[in-house]
Amino acid sequence: MNGNPVKWGWLVVLVALIFFSLLGLNNNGYQNLFTLEGSHLWANVAWLITATIFVLMMTPGLSFFYGGMVNRKNVISTMLQSFIVMGFVSVLWVLFGFGLAFGNDIGHIIGNPLDFFMFRNVGDTNVTAPEMELSQIGLVTTTIPLALFALFQMKFAIITPSLITGAFAERIHFTGYLLFMLLWTIFVYCPLAHCTWHPEGLFGMLHVHDYAGGIVVHAASGIAALAGAIYLGKRTEGDRKPANVPFVLLGAALLWLGWFGFNGGSSLAADGVAISAFLNTNTAAATAMITWCALDAVRGHKPSAMGAAIGAVVGLVAITPMAGWVSVGQSIFISFFITICCNAAVAWKGYSRMLDDALDVFPTHGLGGILGTLLTGIFAYDFFAGIEEGEMISRSEFFFNHVLVMGGVFAYTFFMSYGLYWLTNKVIPMRVSKWNEKMGLDVSQHGEEYDHSSTDHLPSASDWLNPAIEN
Repeated sequence: MNGNPVKWGWLVVLVALIFFSLLGLNNNGYQNLFTLEGSHLWANVAWLITATIFVLMMTPGLSFFYGGMVNRKNVISTMLQSFIVMGFVSVLWVLFGFGLAFGNDIGHIIGNPLDFFMFRNVGDTNVTAPEMELSQIGLVTTTIPLALFALFQMKFAIITPSLITGAFAERIHFTGYLLFMLLWTIFVYCPLAHCTWHPEGLFGMLHVHDYAGGIVVHAASGIAALAGAIYLGKRTEGDRKPANVPFVLLGAALLWLGWFGFNGGSSLAADGVAISAFLNTNTAAATAMITWCALDAVRGHKPSAMGAAIGAVVGLVAITPMAGWVSVGQSIFISFFITICCNAAVAWKGYSRMLDDALDVFPTHGLGGILGTLLTGIFAYDFFAGIEEGEMISRSEFFFNHVLVMGGVFAYTFFMSYGLYWLTNKVIPMRVSKWNEKMGLDVSQHGEEYDHSSTDHLPSASDWLNPAIEN
């Protein structure tokens, strides 16, 4: 063991993996799951496979986007916080996360985690087939395999907790973050996904719609980021200079590209709605990028690469809740309006004086998701009135329900997230020590360095065994 103490948290992870690995040996239904038979439309299958790959690419993109923004002593740590989620959430989703989000409905709030435990009965068969009558989600997966739908939704579950990390960057204990991220996925993400996207979910019953994650992904992660910035407090280190602006541009480019799968794939078909979402996504990002640069220039700043990258991402966030349901002209207005609001929120000095949201997650993702959801209550009405006809509620009720649900989501997500920060901190301290923060999380948490000129040397073995700097 090289004389180093055992990391008990990682020992628990290893034991859990051993247990589930052995349990998986008893899951022998593979022969009947992937026979490539069923009532699929193969164009839809091909497009959803492509879209799923694109959405997964967004998480490494976010890793570069956030990693370039932080101090050079925290680049690796910040990037790894996003990257590691691809491992933990993927396994969680296969075990019981998919069941929590999309299993048979329990009280219109959550799904049955045992329905798809370890992806039991999740294969290439469509859920509308007779042997899959146990599932209620056939309404949303009529022409694609259930396994493909589960994989597509997995990528959403991966990137959402990754978005939160920008708020508490440069000061969080890595193992504490991992525990929080798993708890948050279970107790916040899965219930919101069920309420929003399951046919029996509460929000759908209220005619509240979220095309690709305005509520579930962006508003939820932004609100959780706000709670985290409040709970963890401000950084003690004063250097806020970005480590690598080209990383930020690379990350924004990967996010923009991946967002075509994020929004275009959310129609779950290679159809006109997907094409509309594709077009609106690009238009919104372009509009927001120009708007952000122009707003900065009006205030006397030079047009910057950081501003262009942030603006593009804000536009992508803005259009997500309604990407397939509005016209191109409406997408220009929506992204322009929301970008003005987000830019003003980022520029408001009072926000940064009150709390340290390191990478402005709430003013961009959170506020963008909230405003996008509210505007969905205005601009998406005509789309749903045309397909629901006699069952459709009035325009005012449609908007009011979106406001009501957004208020409930804000309250639930904020207080649940704050409670999970508190609970996690009781198990594993979430805030690193001042010594670790000064040294930088790359070295103190991972023993690695992005920039070797940023520190004099790696800590010695005696340093690591000193209780004063252990965390």
